[in-house]
Amino acid sequence: MRRTLPLVAALSLVLSAHAQAGSTDGWTGTGELGLAMARGNARSENLNTKLAFINEDDRWKHEFGFAALRAKGEVTGDFDGDGVPEERFELNANRYEFSASSALKVNERSSWVASLRYENDDFAPFEHQSTFAIGYGHSFIDSEATKLRAEVGPGYRRAKNASTGETESDGIVRGLIDYSHQLTATTKLGNHFLIESGSDNTFMQNDFGLSVAINSSFALKAGLQVRHNTEVAAGRDKTDTLTTVNLVYTIK
Repeated sequence: MRRTLPLVAALSLVLSAHAQAGSTDGWTGTGELGLAMARGNARSENLNTKLAFINEDDRWKHEFGFAALRAKGEVTGDFDGDGVPEERFELNANRYEFSASSALKVNERSSWVASLRYENDDFAPFEHQSTFAIGYGHSFIDSEATKLRAEVGPGYRRAKNASTGETESDGIVRGLIDYSHQLTATTKLGNHFLIESGSDNTFMQNDFGLSVAINSSFALKAGLQVRHNTEVAAGRDKTDTLTTVNLVYTIK
């Protein structure tokens, strides 16, 4: 009989002291973690985690993020070449990403933005990608319930091609759309869309999430992530999706 054990736990490793003190220095953030394990006729393990922190004052807004995905599963194949299929429990996803941005406010709605992003993925068309961009950001909607912000600007990317081992460099155009809406007092949806388009590749990532608050600090969040690369080696998929259910801890 197959047994599945889903586990979710909160993750808050940075700035907990600020949270307890009421974040008087302007820091806020969220930490989320999801873990699922299956045992029995089939085995699988996967872990995903995210951290996001924001520091904002009248002139600057700084954002820092980290995300990681690691998964193992049963793989069937003729690994030793004897013509007999075999099963192995192998790593099939291993990705981590760091991001940071600083925005210099021009007025209440607009700002100049500098952003950095680094991604390492053992199973993607590009083993790792590093991008830097500068641009202009504008908040089209900034009410208590609904927020809509967009950013656009030029940048530069370096990426190592997984199939050739070569490191490619090119100029890019970076675009970002960030939307959130408070549906009810306890339910919030959000959508974050990022595009980095250059001559070597166009990378797109869309993160959709729906969270339901348990109390003032904890929430359950269901998320769907879609990632797409336009240039991939033969036999590789251009699009990857990730569905998650995580427990979220909010630092206020």
